[in-house]
Amino acid sequence: MSERLLEVTDLEVYYGVINALKGISFHVDKGEIVSLIGANGAGKTTTLHTITGLIRPRKGSIVYKGTDIGHIPAHKIVSMGMVHVPEGRRVFQNLTVYENLLMGAYSQKNKAEIAANLENVFKQFPRLEERRRQLAGTLSGGEQQMLAMGRALLANPELIVLDEPSMGLSPLLVSEIFEIIKSFREAGKTVLLVEQNAKKAMSISDRVYVLETGSITADGAASELINDERIKKAYLGE
Repeated sequence: MSERLLEVTDLEVYYGVINALKGISFHVDKGEIVSLIGANGAGKTTTLHTITGLIRPRKGSIVYKGTDIGHIPAHKIVSMGMVHVPEGRRVFQNLTVYENLLMGAYSQKNKAEIAANLENVFKQFPRLEERRRQLAGTLSGGEQQMLAMGRALLANPELIVLDEPSMGLSPLLVSEIFEIIKSFREAGKTVLLVEQNAKKAMSISDRVYVLETGSITADGAASELINDERIKKAYLGE
């Protein structure tokens, strides 16, 4: 039986009087890639922000590795092994690539482990090694996305939460980013992915949840949902 890494139950989130998440429940098992898909404004980013401690839920529970983290601060959640790669990349523009990567390791204490993780990131992202002394603000959009993902790996996470990693990238770079996400799973990481490009997301995911105006309206194996006529029409442009 699969090991449950994250279990979200009856999650409700409000922005003032607006009910942004209306009691959603979903789970992520160890070693999976799970995608949340849906239109703009469906509540995908809100879901990720709540799971990673940036927003407090009104109701419901978020259990990560057996601990309810619904009221644990975001920085402590990182040290528990969950890391968030936000929408829009958010790299430190005025720091070098190398300095940005080390920012990801702030919760790590073992210097040898940090050095080994850095080595692995440079193996996975050779372009970052080539540009290690370059200011992050001078990188292309694709390189900044790689930097944000590399920085997340320096925290040595078990669960990587990715928000819109393909946003604003060329089709060629999108394919490269998705290959990298697949390689995370091959390296034993677990991924929760929010992605506008539903077809790409479903092509690499084990399971998918469809979010519509704060509610989950469909879920199942990606291989099944990708052939669902309603999903094809609404999200895959078919």
